[in-house]
Amino acid sequence: MMEAPTVFQRRIVIGAGVCVAAFVLVAIRLVDVTLIKVGGGESVSGPAVIARADLTDRNGELLARDLPVKDLYARPHEFWDKPQAAHDLAAATGADEDRLLAGFNNARHPYVLIARRITPGAEAKVMHLGLPGLEFEPASKRYYPDGRIAAQLLGVTDPDNNGVSGLEMGLQDRLRDAAARGDGAVATSIDSRVQYILAHEVAEARKTFSAHAAGGIVMDVKTGEILAMTSQPDFDPNQRKLEDGDSTRNIIAQDVYELGSIFKIFSFTLAFEDHTLKSLDEVFKIGQGLQIGKYTIHEAERMPATLAARDILAQSSNIGTSQIALRSGGARQREFLSSLGLLKPLKTVLPETARPLYPGANWGMIETATVSFGHGISVSPLSFVAAAASVINGGRQITPTFIRQPAGTDNRSVQVIKPETSAQMRDLLRYVVTNGTGRKADIPGYDVGGKTGSAQVPGPNGHYLAHALRTSFFAAFPVHNPRYVVFVLMDQPHGTKETGGFALAAYTAVPAAAHVIARIAPLLGVPNAPEPAKEAAKPAPVEAGPTQVAPTQVAYGRSL
Repeated sequence: MMEAPTVFQRRIVIGAGVCVAAFVLVAIRLVDVTLIKVGGGESVSGPAVIARADLTDRNGELLARDLPVKDLYARPHEFWDKPQAAHDLAAATGADEDRLLAGFNNARHPYVLIARRITPGAEAKVMHLGLPGLEFEPASKRYYPDGRIAAQLLGVTDPDNNGVSGLEMGLQDRLRDAAARGDGAVATSIDSRVQYILAHEVAEARKTFSAHAAGGIVMDVKTGEILAMTSQPDFDPNQRKLEDGDSTRNIIAQDVYELGSIFKIFSFTLAFEDHTLKSLDEVFKIGQGLQIGKYTIHEAERMPATLAARDILAQSSNIGTSQIALRSGGARQREFLSSLGLLKPLKTVLPETARPLYPGANWGMIETATVSFGHGISVSPLSFVAAAASVINGGRQITPTFIRQPAGTDNRSVQVIKPETSAQMRDLLRYVVTNGTGRKADIPGYDVGGKTGSAQVPGPNGHYLAHALRTSFFAAFPVHNPRYVVFVLMDQPHGTKETGGFALAAYTAVPAAAHVIARIAPLLGVPNAPEPAKEAAKPAPVEAGPTQVAPTQVAYGRSL
């Protein structure tokens, strides 16, 4: 016969039952925390955040890194005053108060996301509120120590740590793979020192000349490495909202422009390739205009009655360049520009790219003439720089890269122009700087060659805007054995008292590029060689600006 349980035994059974119930409640709570969805299907812990490796410059300097932060959630049923809680949490975190209150009053959702990736300062403010029902979940936030300096180039990530622009998007797989392997970093081709100098000088020039926008590039012509790229206005990638005047647009990679007279580089290169010039001493009649059918091409500035071929480029004559281009003809011009990659979008790891605009099937005499001096054709600045670098680097095609290359790398590929043509162009670009419109870039000891461009700005209905220019300068140094190119673009600069009211490239883009070269050349180890002998000095020419042609001819060059 079994004895009845004692009082002590009954208490043990009751205690065990209470413990089991407690464990069940804890299990239910864990399920509630980990599985119950926030409004829109997001779990309380948020989506899984995939780690990204650091982005560094070519010298190991940090450009971007994941930092540990927290996401904040709330259980609104524990608030005793929901409107006041919404107000206080919005003030502490920057969240939208109306959104919070609407979430707090929605009985279907036991959890409400307050804010993602809050800073330690915001976390301290939240803790100071003393509200019940708050939970912090580990997360990460991408941090850019240089702020605005390379904003459009580096790009940004979204709250889930996915790259949405720039190198963050273009190198996403590399960054995730490196993080998974524990490698720690992906080294870019960028040189932070050069990037800072370029961004600073371009920003100063834009401010000085009150330009709408400005940008620049520094590139190695043998490896294709982009050492620096900037677009102004820029933005702060560490902030999730833009300030007045900010822009996330990378105008160097994703916009196309009629670049004007710097396109004459290609016209002279084609003439050397086709042997359509007898010599650089060949004299061309300039006169008062060049009649092509019902159109007349004019110079924007007064030119001599005749010019030798070398001075057509040095003084930037539209009429002289048109005559030279017409000797090769439209079909050959189109074929040549296509071989340089100018008639298709440039593919790099940057997701930002642009499709060029050009005459298409209707490439006749007037189109050949206008394209020869950079009108009626629109390309991205990055595409132009890649093509022009191929002209001066020995004639071999080069594709820009944003990944650091091993020492001694030579990424030049197929021969697109003859080596002797490249040598002739280097001499001619040096002449433009010593005796032409690029004189302000004649930096003693650094043997700079280059070409200016001042183009009219297309407006609505196929008409150019009055008194509006886009100015640019392409420079190579040391030009007789080129290693680097610098390109500066200014969108609608205005003349100043110091420039006598002139806003042409010789006064705006050239000095900015010269300042960049003077500052970066010592950093890059370019020897300060003795100044080469110059030809007899000539009166400083005034750069020929954009031509005047019928409005129907600008339909191809609408800027995007």
